Amino acid sequence: MILLDRVSKTYGKRTGSALERITMHIEPKEFVIVVGPSGAGKSTLLKLLTREEKPSSGKIVVGGIDYEHLKDRHIPQLRRRIGVVFQDFKLLPNKTVFENVAFALEVVGVGNREIKHTVPKVLAIVGLKGKEKNYPRELSGGERQRVAIARAIVRQPKILIADEPTGNLDPKHAWDVIRVLEKINKYGTTVLLTTHNQDIVNQLKRRVITIRDGRVVSDKASGTYDL
Repeated sequence: MILLDRVSKTYGKRTGSALERITMHIEPKEFVIVVGPSGAGKSTLLKLLTREEKPSSGKIVVGGIDYEHLKDRHIPQLRRRIGVVFQDFKLLPNKTVFENVAFALEVVGVGNREIKHTVPKVLAIVGLKGKEKNYPRELSGGERQRVAIARAIVRQPKILIADEPTGNLDPKHAWDVIRVLEKINKYGTTVLLTTHNQDIVNQLKRRVITIRDGRVVSDKASGTYDL
């Protein structure tokens, strides 16, 4: 599902390597946590996977797509296979919960009938049934993040990247979000989570990949937060 083979990323001679010969293999339907101190290279890794950045060297294959042969015109198609959730939600403030999620379908040309059929199902998955007409300002931080997750999965991506999704949340709402990610994973979506939350990492007992100074220093099947 996700393969990186000796991938390096260098932004310039003065800054050195953001990533140095990273190798990892993530199977379909896995739930993997990536941890590391600030500046370790986690954000660069995610930008490479979503093709916001190109590697300086090495091979990346995601969902059978070899990035070396990926044409720019095919990048939107690739990104439909990869849902992304950020720390800061990125919701449209003047659209309701329903409209925020529906927007992800509208931009790829999905018709109204399918939108009306699909969006309520996705909102039910993330625990927001009954909140369809609310605006983001009327929701808690945890609920807003769950709207963002619904928007990320409404196109049924094979992979969901969650980049510090609990960073701005209190413990209760953080765990609400993590439980939603676990549910999505059970439905068959590969989940790649980055987090600094030590309690979440230690309690989930999932595979943990630790990055430090641009290198993978640990990859454990049932890992803990060990920096």
